[in-house]
Amino acid sequence: MYLVLFNTHDVVLLMTMYQCLLFALLVVTIGRGKQLSNLMLAGFLIAHAAIPLSNLINFGEAFREMALSVSPNLFYIFDSAYWLEGPLLLWYIRSLIYKSYHWHWSNLIYLVPFLIYSFNVAEFFITVDHATRIEILEGYNISEEPNNSHYIVLARELLRVAFGVMCLIEIQRYRKTIKDSYSNIEQIDFSWLAMLAIGFLVMRIWSVFVAGAIILKVILGFDYDFGTMGLVGNYAMFLLITVLIFFSLSHSSLFDGVEQEDEIIKPEPKDEQTEAQIEHVSAHMNEHKPHLNSSLTLEQLASQLQLSPRLLSTIINRHFGKNFFEFINGYRIEEAKRLLRSGGDTPLSVS
Repeated sequence: MYLVLFNTHDVVLLMTMYQCLLFALLVVTIGRGKQLSNLMLAGFLIAHAAIPLSNLINFGEAFREMALSVSPNLFYIFDSAYWLEGPLLLWYIRSLIYKSYHWHWSNLIYLVPFLIYSFNVAEFFITVDHATRIEILEGYNISEEPNNSHYIVLARELLRVAFGVMCLIEIQRYRKTIKDSYSNIEQIDFSWLAMLAIGFLVMRIWSVFVAGAIILKVILGFDYDFGTMGLVGNYAMFLLITVLIFFSLSHSSLFDGVEQEDEIIKPEPKDEQTEAQIEHVSAHMNEHKPHLNSSLTLEQLASQLQLSPRLLSTIINRHFGKNFFEFINGYRIEEAKRLLRSGGDTPLSVS
């Protein structure tokens, strides 16, 4: 009377897919911040929803039969998500941390592996008739795959790791550049980006180990239980997505972005930094003490001085020999010293 369609491992993959799709829907409908960033994140999550579905179709008996009854093309369509999620995450991080980021046609270079994969799949569809495709997929066994297929999977996972490393490099570059715009970097919340980038990088590295274990067993004859390793990765991915959803709902990101390095306008020549402007900056700092505002930013101070943020940054960098963070905190330290020498009862804070 009762027919068990899915086992526990299948349910975990289904829940992962459901969470990714739900998260993507929330990002698009109620997400705050830049629309481009939200779309990139939603695309990344949709790609990650397709990956467990691809696993179910390829390795789940019940899903395999359903997929074959619909179309054998499903075995390849959802597999393309592996080639898309790396670029999508990189574009999301860049769009989030750079104020003036815009998607350019040059970004298509990151899609070359995906296009090569799509071309090969299309060629397979053209050269193999429908009945033959059904026959191949019905008797599918990972151990009977051609050797080059296993090496392609390994290369794919290594490429995903490379994209993960690029994401971490972008975040680290942001950490360094942010000191030119903010006087209190403790208010900038890196935890969301760090958790996202590092979490998926760890999962990709694990996928490399799984792909390597398959090669070692299927091609080289070593006894590795790559099936269990794959299941561990599936459960870990489900846990990661769950943590990210709860973290995002309870934590607000404060990324305002910085100027992208290749879009920053070159500083004005030093002779255009008039003595009057330099004196104006120093007089304002000593008289109005804007450094007492713990959340002071470069744009806020520039507005007070009626200067452009670019010109103010140039003055601070060229004349005072500091970035904005060092410049403001230098005044805070001197203010703290003055209060200590005065012996007053005023509570001190140099944050």
